[in-house]
Amino acid sequence: MHIRFDGRTALVTGAAHGFGRSIALSFAALGAQVVAFDIAEAELDETARLGEDAGTPLETERLDVTERDSVRAAFDRARARHGGIDILVNDAGGVLGQVGRPLEEISVEAWRAIVAVNLDGAFYASQAAAPAMKEARRGRIINISSGAGLGISLTGIQAYASAKAGQIGLTRQLAHELGPWGITVNNVAPGFVRSNPTTEKQWKAYGEEGQRNLVDGIALRRLGTPDDIANAVLFFASEQAGWVTGQTLAVDGGK
Repeated sequence: MHIRFDGRTALVTGAAHGFGRSIALSFAALGAQVVAFDIAEAELDETARLGEDAGTPLETERLDVTERDSVRAAFDRARARHGGIDILVNDAGGVLGQVGRPLEEISVEAWRAIVAVNLDGAFYASQAAAPAMKEARRGRIINISSGAGLGISLTGIQAYASAKAGQIGLTRQLAHELGPWGITVNNVAPGFVRSNPTTEKQWKAYGEEGQRNLVDGIALRRLGTPDDIANAVLFFASEQAGWVTGQTLAVDGGK
């Protein structure tokens, strides 16, 4: 299967590290014009440097996906520069430094913060990209959910599991709404991957026995990598996936 994205514009949120960085760099390596967004500017600069070093430069821009007007303005600028928006990857999200706590201890602010970045952000970005895709009568939207959206959160964070499950529901709904314009909407649900400071902290907290049990519960007996997740995204974004929409693919090594 030969996949290229020459002449395509790909917008990737959450591209400062982990999955988003790997996804952005992968699209750039395959010929796409990439605009990488994140709120973490220093790490986003590192993503840009890695693209330059690889000979496949990409654009970067600071963006808070929880601010609807900012998302729309940033996407309008990208559309004006590149003549359209062909691919959107909604990767921005995470637990924002929160840890698992009993239900009755969760504040409204803590709940809303996680839902805002994981679910609202995907909605705002999809809403902002849709007009360009409708005009072109083609497009690819790929949401990055989590195994927590299919089952439970390993961290026990209620808002994270709920937001990721909601993102999967949003994927199905938008697939049916946008399908008449040739736009596909799919979802990748990663298993546990050591991809950023949060997952590194989580991994260390398991201890040797917990780490061993986690890996033993994976059919392939190994943790995944950011590139494993990026590869699934590349397929959903490709022409080869033109008749695949509304799907959630668990990329978790087998459970």
